[in-house]
Amino acid sequence: MTEIALQIKKIAVQAKEAAVLLAKASTDVKNKALTETAETIIRKADFLKRENEKDLVYARSIGLSPAMIDRLTLTDEEIQKMAAGLVEVSLLPDPVGKITSMWRRPNGLLVGKMRIPLGVVGMIYESRPNVTADAAALCLKSGNAVILRGGSEAIHSNLAISAIIQGSLEKLHLPAGAIQLIPVTDREAVHELLQMDEFIDVIIPRGGEELIRAVVTDSKIPVIKHFKGVCHVYVDKDADLDMALKISMNAKVQRPGVCNAMETLLVDRAVAADFLPMVAKQLHEAGVTIKGCQETRKILPDVEIASEDDWSKEYLDLILSIRVVENFDEAVAHIEKYGSLHTEAIVTENYSRAQRFLQEVNSSTVLVNASTRFSDGFELGLGAEIGISTTKLHAFGPMGLEELTTTKFIIYGNGQVRS
Repeated sequence: MTEIALQIKKIAVQAKEAAVLLAKASTDVKNKALTETAETIIRKADFLKRENEKDLVYARSIGLSPAMIDRLTLTDEEIQKMAAGLVEVSLLPDPVGKITSMWRRPNGLLVGKMRIPLGVVGMIYESRPNVTADAAALCLKSGNAVILRGGSEAIHSNLAISAIIQGSLEKLHLPAGAIQLIPVTDREAVHELLQMDEFIDVIIPRGGEELIRAVVTDSKIPVIKHFKGVCHVYVDKDADLDMALKISMNAKVQRPGVCNAMETLLVDRAVAADFLPMVAKQLHEAGVTIKGCQETRKILPDVEIASEDDWSKEYLDLILSIRVVENFDEAVAHIEKYGSLHTEAIVTENYSRAQRFLQEVNSSTVLVNASTRFSDGFELGLGAEIGISTTKLHAFGPMGLEELTTTKFIIYGNGQVRS
């Protein structure tokens, strides 16, 4: 066994031992650890930015894309958001020990279900250092130990954040192995982590499609995942076009390098001639490259032709595909064929069509008259998110505290035996 393999096994063993202790920790102690960490993050903002700058210098030197550098950057605003996420998680109800249902059997047995932690979570992620704090907060509050493995491009930022978290654990006498960051950037560490099915209960990868597919291929441990976010906004024939313009622009340009940004705009033929020139003008002003179907190019002759591959592409950039559809049914069929089960939105004033969209579109987050950018754990009131699942087992959509627990059966009897 190599030195790295031994190091990863030691981390995994410590996490397994810590998970048993953390599952018993009181809500009060867990909340204090979260608020202590938030306060320290604010106090040490300058330290975090100095460490983050080391990563940014490296990222630029290796030619990372602007989208990746955007994800990597820790601004004052991002640090404030990170701390706010920790506080919000501390204010959420603790799912551990919650009774989700209870029923009486004919023989008198009282049967119920109780929420319990998953155990040990392995997190593999790229760029975003705020994920270190989000994942640690959610796992701590839900009673799970977590092993964090960020990308090499964020190693200084992640080590700085994890050091602050470790300090809070020590201050409140929580097990040190509950939250651990793998301190080496060698890819062998990821491979070894994915082999530790004896100690780790679930793997959650968070990053680009290439990373997630590599994790799925190599892992002996169950993986909760989403491969990509091909998100759609459908402008219905009964849409308020000013609202549709506002939503479309926000969904595409507010932060194009994230998985809940719109990649394809679907426009009903009945409003295409009015809406497309409006949205194209603002998209061009924002620096967006438009690729359109033949019907789109009849109205916007200067846009590029969209290929078949473009409909299923996650650009993560200021590029947008636009398709004119005949009606609601064709829009839903397009999403079913090319979507990634991530996030879809409809803009419409028609109530029955909005309800049909919610029912018929099979993605993990579906919105009416709102931007796809709201598909996010913090925005949905989860406090933060540890990832987004498009696999349906055992979670679907942004994952917060409850999605980091499972249930066990609990049974009360008074001497019953089975005949």
